[in-house]
Parts: sequence; structure tokens; C-alpha cells
Amino acid sequence: MTALRNIRPTTAGIALAAAVLLGLWPLLPAWAAHTAAVSLGGGLVALGLMILIRFGLVSFGQGLFFAIGGYAAALANQFLGITDMLVLSVAGITAAGAIAWALGYIVRGHRGIFFAMLNLAFSMILFGILAKTVALGSTDGFSVGVPTLLGVAPGPEAGRLTFVLFGFIVISSALVAWIVDRILASPVGYAGQGVRENELRLRYLGVSARGAVHLAYIMAAKLAALGGVFTVLLIGHVTPEDTAYWTKSGEFVFVAILGGAGNVAAPFIAQTVFELVRTFALQYVPEAWQMLLGITLLLVILFLPGGLWSLVDRLRGRNA
Repeated sequence: MTALRNIRPTTAGIALAAAVLLGLWPLLPAWAAHTAAVSLGGGLVALGLMILIRFGLVSFGQGLFFAIGGYAAALANQFLGITDMLVLSVAGITAAGAIAWALGYIVRGHRGIFFAMLNLAFSMILFGILAKTVALGSTDGFSVGVPTLLGVAPGPEAGRLTFVLFGFIVISSALVAWIVDRILASPVGYAGQGVRENELRLRYLGVSARGAVHLAYIMAAKLAALGGVFTVLLIGHVTPEDTAYWTKSGEFVFVAILGGAGNVAAPFIAQTVFELVRTFALQYVPEAWQMLLGITLLLVILFLPGGLWSLVDRLRGRNA
């Protein structure tokens, strides 16, 4: 009983959400299962942005690492014949981490709009390279083979995600969310608050603000890359416009603001809301779906300035 009491509420919530998703999979319609999995992939990117927001930073170029992760997995599949989704995920994370480590030396000394626009510039440079490189499929991109796990190919399920892929994404996302939650509750997370609130005082304490930003930048990049890998495996195709273009990065910022930075669950909730609004808006009002998304964000900013998660905090306050 004592051990159960020591479990953090966020940890219990993550485990419960993963168990519910896995348990509901046989009952979910094909579109709902796909939307849930896509939401988890996009939520990982927004989770990385949430880390940067905790540091007082916003990046308009997370599509850069989203694309690196997706393309690394697709290239490993296409040219090396790798189908194991675990190996493809590691390939995407490793590639993005290496690029983020190098670029981090450029961006870690910048703050505010300069940090945001530098990342946007890097993302658009990658978009130009991908769109002009014939070997990478140019603007058409290329397809990805059927993913496996530990060398075992899932059975065919027409028009529906396989449980192997769905389960891998759910469990991986839950594990990553738990790790990020623990990091944010560690000295690294507190250093982020110092960078945001009073960077000079943080330096007086002997903590390198630039080093902390560099670390956060790499973590956010790896999360974006993993989201890119999951999305490419789900869609089965990768293109520059769907990964590195500035509008994709804008979507991630939209979701991060929509969810707020109060909890690691917030980005996933916000991404799910985003996907549902977009899905139904495209179906019933295809000419005005972007306007509906804008109205949704406007309402959240006006009535829930702390994001959707602030609604959870309000309910907790009432029940306290």
C-alpha cells in the first residue's frame, strides 16, 4: 500500500491511459485507431516544444527534426531493408540528436524571436534540400514498407492498423512521456525555470544556461524525430511538404499553445483535439476547416490562457 501511495499521479495517469488505449483497440473504428496513433506521434513533437516553453523558448522549426526522423526511418527501410520499427525509431532519434547537437551550438545563445526564427530557417533549408534532391524522391517523396517488430511481421488487416504497430506507438509514447515527466521534476527541469525566470541568477549559482538550453534543444529534437518516425510508419509515405515545410512546424506550435505546459499529458490531449477538429471540419466544412481551428485556438487563449490543461487544474482546485 505504501508503494502505491508513492506513485506520482502523472505516472499513474500515463499507465492508465496506455492501458485504456490498448484495451479499446479491438473496439475502435479504423479511423479512430489511426487518429489516436497519429495524435500520439504529433503529441511527442508538441511535448518537445513544451520542454522548450518551460525554458522560455519557442521554436518555429520543429519540422526540421520531425523530417529528419521520418526520412531517416524511411531511408533505412528503403535502402537498407530494415523493417523493425524499434530499429527505425532508434535511427531517427540518433540522426536528429546528432544534428541537434551540432545546431545547438548556434542557437543556444539566442533567445526570443531570434531563437524561433533561426530554427524556422534551418527547417526551410532542409525543406529546400529535400524538395530538390531527386534521390530522395524530390517533392513526391517515397513509400515505406510494412513495419515489423523484432523481425516478426504482423498479419494483414485491411483498412486497419495492426495491433503490433498501434501497441508499439502507445507503449513507446507512454514510456517517453514518463521519462520526460521525471526529467522535468529533476534539476534539469528546474534549470529550465531558471533560464525562463532569471538567467543571470542561474549563472551565479554556477549553472550553465547555454548548456541547459542545449540539452533541452536536443531532447526536443529527439522527441520530434520519434514523432516523425511514428507518423511515417502510420502513413507509409514521406514527403518534404508533410514534414519540413513551415506550416507543419506551425501546427506543432499551435498544439503546444493549445495544450499548455502544465503537464506532459497536455500535448497529447491537445493533439487529439486538433486531429478531431480537423477530421470533422474537413468532412463537414472543408472550405473553412482552418478557420475552425483558428476559432478553437482563440477560444482557448481567451478562456483558458494556460491551455487545455489549465481546465484540469481548475477542476482539481474545486475538488480540493
